[in-house]
Amino acid sequence: MINNEEYPPDLMTEEELIEYLRIPEVSKAKDPHNVIENLKRARDLPCIHIANRSLYPREIIRRWIEGQA
Repeated sequence: MINNEEYPPDLMTEEELIEYLRIPEVSKAKDPHNVIENLKRARDLPCIHIANRSLYPREIIRRWIEGQA
């Protein structure tokens, strides 16, 4: 069985994405969730919806970041 503490998830929650992108460190926004919503609208941040939740595929997010540079 895989220990989640050793292996990052392939699908990140919004909270995990906020940490992955280091939004609290790089943004002055009071609510990091608003930053995610803006990135979805303005920059086509990729996500999928499962059980009425937005999830973010780690590898696709990594490629999206590379494409933003």
